[in-house]
Amino acid sequence: METSRYTSVMGFLLSVGILFQGCDSAVKCRNDRGDEVDWYILYKRPNEDKLGLSYFYMDESTNGWILSQENISSDSGTLANTLRPLFDFYDRKIEGFGYMLYSDQPPKPYVAPPSFGHSKGVVLLDKASGVWLSHSTPKFPVYRNKAFWPDNGNANAQAFMCVTYPYKQFKEIGVQLKYIHAYSYDSEIPTTFHNELRCVAQRDCYPKKEPWFSQATLTSSRGRNFISFAKYTRFGDDLYSGLVTKNIRGNLYVKSWGKMHHNRGLPSNCSKSIPNHVYNVKEVKLPNRRAFSDTVDHSKWCVTADGDWICIADMNREESQMKRGGGAICTNDRVVGMAFYRLIRNFEPCKDPRSTVGRREL
Repeated sequence: METSRYTSVMGFLLSVGILFQGCDSAVKCRNDRGDEVDWYILYKRPNEDKLGLSYFYMDESTNGWILSQENISSDSGTLANTLRPLFDFYDRKIEGFGYMLYSDQPPKPYVAPPSFGHSKGVVLLDKASGVWLSHSTPKFPVYRNKAFWPDNGNANAQAFMCVTYPYKQFKEIGVQLKYIHAYSYDSEIPTTFHNELRCVAQRDCYPKKEPWFSQATLTSSRGRNFISFAKYTRFGDDLYSGLVTKNIRGNLYVKSWGKMHHNRGLPSNCSKSIPNHVYNVKEVKLPNRRAFSDTVDHSKWCVTADGDWICIADMNREESQMKRGGGAICTNDRVVGMAFYRLIRNFEPCKDPRSTVGRREL
């Protein structure tokens, strides 16, 4: 009799615990302490000074860049804390949890066909909230391994943006990833989740008709607006001069990778056919560190001259990427924008001699 009563009470308490646990999602962007944050941006240094695992961090509370005391591969750093629900899922299947890892440069054994978008990211979610982590690092995260950081990520600078969204926003995020034509290399999206996300995870989604781009306003869990710009391969133009600068005000300074290999880089663009100038950033200096060139900086971002707009992006400014899908996630925040704008040390002027001189002295 006592055993039966004990079992009933424990069963009730367990069900209540599960109920309350389900009301407060663990799937959120998290900082170095493991505290939940609405959004964050990381900027990992290149390895020029043997500091290739150190990173600068920013969120709504920091008022600009701070140097993390962790390294990027640490199991107690920002990325590991954010990815924890995925690691838990690897240990045991958790009902009501979904994820998708996508990349144009996925880890082995996968190879992404060039018909897919030039884009890298992580989506984690449950029915309460989720995170969209957009980044620039090839082979990240390592396939089904809690040692998530790839060695190839050490050499170059990289950027990450994580935003916590309510569950309902992942329907629209699925649409944006469809236009990007993201290559999903690992995923498990429950059948009860948004079909738009499941379709991308199954590599079965891409636009079938015009327009060949999509713009969406996404609202974070704490009410901050982000604008997602996405272009499909048939858009046929540069992401920055063909889409971003036509939808936000101000001259745009674009930081993309300077090593173009066999591809032809696009010059800075001051054409009258676009409403604002688009300049290539050639050199960056993080706080209290030496400046480094775009040839060791694999991050992709752009900022307006007044700092009103900042975007973390997927694409380089080169001819070959005019024919590929990709996107940018932008926010109208002058504190964040100026933190990026102040990093710029050199940019490429347009060929027109009347255009802006390409060097800043801070």
